[in-house]
Amino acid sequence: MKYNVDLELNNKTEQYGLNTVAAQSNGAAWMKSGDTVMLATITYDETDQVDGDFLPLTVQYIEKTYAAGKFPGGFFKRESKPSDFETLTSRVIDRSLRPLFPKGFAHPTQITIMVLSVGAESDLQTLALNAASAALYVSDIDVYTSVTGLRVGKVDGEVIINPTSTQMSDSTLDLYLAGSKEDMLMIEMRSIGSFESEIIPAAIIDPMIDPTMGMDSIGVSKSNAMSEDELIEILAQAQDELKKSNTAYEAAFDAHKKPTTPLNLLTFPESADVLETIKSEYTDAVKVAITKMAKSERATELRSIRKEIIAKYENFDESEVKRTLESYKRELVRAQILNEGVRADGRAVTEIRPITIETNVLPSAHSSALFTRGQTQALVVLTLGGPKDAQMFENLKDKGTQNEEFMVHYNFPGFSVGEPSPVLGPKRRELGHGNLGKRALECVLDRPSHTIRLVSEILESNGSSSMATVCGGYMALRAADISVNDEISGIAMGMVSEGGKHVILSDIMGLEDHDGDMDFKVTGSKNGITALQMDIKLGGISLDVLKMAFMQAKEGRGHIIDIMNDAVEEIEFVDALPSGDIFSIDPSMIGEIIGQAGKTIREIIEKFEVAIDIDKKVGSVKVSGTNKQRVQDARAHIEGIASAPKPEKIEYMVGDIVDGKVKKIVDFGAFIELPGGTDGLLHISKVSEVRVERVSDVLSEGEAIKVEILEFKGNKISLGRA
Repeated sequence: MKYNVDLELNNKTEQYGLNTVAAQSNGAAWMKSGDTVMLATITYDETDQVDGDFLPLTVQYIEKTYAAGKFPGGFFKRESKPSDFETLTSRVIDRSLRPLFPKGFAHPTQITIMVLSVGAESDLQTLALNAASAALYVSDIDVYTSVTGLRVGKVDGEVIINPTSTQMSDSTLDLYLAGSKEDMLMIEMRSIGSFESEIIPAAIIDPMIDPTMGMDSIGVSKSNAMSEDELIEILAQAQDELKKSNTAYEAAFDAHKKPTTPLNLLTFPESADVLETIKSEYTDAVKVAITKMAKSERATELRSIRKEIIAKYENFDESEVKRTLESYKRELVRAQILNEGVRADGRAVTEIRPITIETNVLPSAHSSALFTRGQTQALVVLTLGGPKDAQMFENLKDKGTQNEEFMVHYNFPGFSVGEPSPVLGPKRRELGHGNLGKRALECVLDRPSHTIRLVSEILESNGSSSMATVCGGYMALRAADISVNDEISGIAMGMVSEGGKHVILSDIMGLEDHDGDMDFKVTGSKNGITALQMDIKLGGISLDVLKMAFMQAKEGRGHIIDIMNDAVEEIEFVDALPSGDIFSIDPSMIGEIIGQAGKTIREIIEKFEVAIDIDKKVGSVKVSGTNKQRVQDARAHIEGIASAPKPEKIEYMVGDIVDGKVKKIVDFGAFIELPGGTDGLLHISKVSEVRVERVSDVLSEGEAIKVEILEFKGNKISLGRA
């Protein structure tokens, strides 16, 4: 492969073959970094345009399993449905590159990124965005701005730009940014909890499983929520790196840019007559429509105004009236916030809508929480399981399958916004919101000894149902008596900015998300941030303004946490909630708990109807079941075995005569229990001086007997009748 661009960047190198392959696409970038090779292409339909002010852009990030020398998993040996990682990466690239297209560009456009070879230490998400941006930059579309990805980790207190995969495995921070040399456009961040002991894939022990397999090492997590001040410092450093890298990209790519193709960009002029008519005759009606909180109700009101105008002024074009009315509505919403500090629903800019919380509203679920904030409502339901219930998955760079033991699934049915749409599988947005909820809560789970699934059913939505999912998810954890090391809530922030004036909005509703300049979701405790997701519509934001948003979000999170703490005091656990207990015993007694060939532990499981998970290294024992009393009884039984005094170990020699007891009779002899807890075999030929057909004709179980030590064969002792 011929590369025409070589770049040395912070902690990595990238080589590009620009427009050297895929020649019939509008732009192509063959990118190599280490052992990772990707091909990014962009293609658009020059002859077709969609109606409306909308960019029909589709981004597909595709991982080829041959890139890692693998076959696709499953029955069909061909890549098919994209993995969650592929879908989330496609979404990240879409959100990062969409703002670059010229206004009025309405041609159906496809960006495809294929991973052709993969290196173990590569950050695929960052490289994929860089390759896609390169393809767009050198295409014949009128784009002369580079947007690239940057990841930041923190290992042993040291901030690392573009860390390797190995470094990220030890990091307490995962910060991903996309931006140009002037602006940060998108931020995603999560804090990563730390554990005192290694977490090993577990298997719950039951009568059908060998108890010597799949032990679970149980660790205690420590929250690594990051303070707002520290995050701002890191973002400032990252912003400098984005400026350096994008300056280098643009300088290197300029010579390979295709000649720009003249495009017919759509324009949407507003009629001065229509605007003046709306202002003079319908301002009050538009203000009334703005106060309608539900999206469907607001749309109905604006539609009625539009129909009235069309009926009264037949010379007005309906599409022009619709655009002008929408623009004027946006102007009123923003002006009221900027000039009066009052929002469409009458709230102050820092005011949070009323919150109500009900827990365990579903008697047969393990736990549930109904979280309502204004016109947004999430029903979050928790299910507890063992390690066998974990979601198996395998990423391209993995050497084998992994288990996902904490899942957050987000569902957004059409009825939540008053739309008659069918309930289908999860879309990119639903996967993204579920992933955000997982990142927000995962780092505060105290003991990863369960498989936990949270499902958020959005019943009503008017602003940040993802943050309602986080709050409801935290309450569902508490309603299931899951131990957490911090209190977590989430809040969506917005901003209106004009003429150098910035107003930050707490707990934005759908109208403010649509007509505002920023969508900023932040989760965390009263002391720090566990996850955030930000999309900036302005093209950039200063760190001073961002810090204002952080601190206002912190105040809002604290307010919500206080309300949730009150609700925690009212929790009543449901009968369906499985009971679990984790305790420690002397590791040297684990063998006594398991017993010979697992006999003892199987008897405990059957007797008390529980599941048992053991870590032989540290002596941790987890007992779980559907009945709390049985779980407690099983624990007492296990602790009784562990605390029983060990018999004194006796060293035997050949020729010793000892008193024993017949422990078990078999066809070929009898097992004799000797003093000190040692067993020996009395062969049928040694049971009597005369030959016998059946041992039971001579001996019975429990009978006392004198035996002689005849021989040692490894750990086995052969006995004779004394």
